[in-house]
Order: sequence, then C-alpha cells, then structure tokens
Amino acid sequence: MDAKITLSFDEQIIVKAKEFAAANNISLSRLTEFLLSKATSANSYSLDELPVSDWVNMVSEGEVEYVRKPRTSKERKSEYRSRK
Repeated sequence: MDAKITLSFDEQIIVKAKEFAAANNISLSRLTEFLLSKATSANSYSLDELPVSDWVNMVSEGEVEYVRKPRTSKERKSEYRSRK
C-alpha cells in the first residue's frame, strides 16, 4: 500500500531530479522510493557507506546514464498484480 509524505529539498535539486526521472521514464516518487529502499535495506552506518551513494554522486555529476526499457502493457499489469 502506498502512503504519501511531504519532503523539502533545494529547488535546484528538485528540478534536476524531475528532469532525470522524466528522461528515464520513471516517476519522481518511484525514483525516491528506490533510493530510500536501497538506503534502508543496507547495513550501513553512515551516509558515505550507503550502497547508492556512489551512484547518486555520479548521477548528480552527470557521469551515469540510467537506461530503462519501456515496458509493455502486459509487463506493467503483471508487475502491478505481483505487488498486491
């Protein structure tokens, strides 16, 4: 079940994050969810030790391109059903 939260970020970060999410065919909510799931599932002791920190740093500096293959309607339905 999805729940809503309110977060505050620097405006420039939001603009860049929205552009990044749109360019990679993913919603900003799902991108944030992905990053938070990585951060909370790791046995990390500091922000520098998080498994996504290098990836986030590269994305923010424009060194990495996240490519997401468009899914078919059948694939989306199957994924939706498997989450319930």
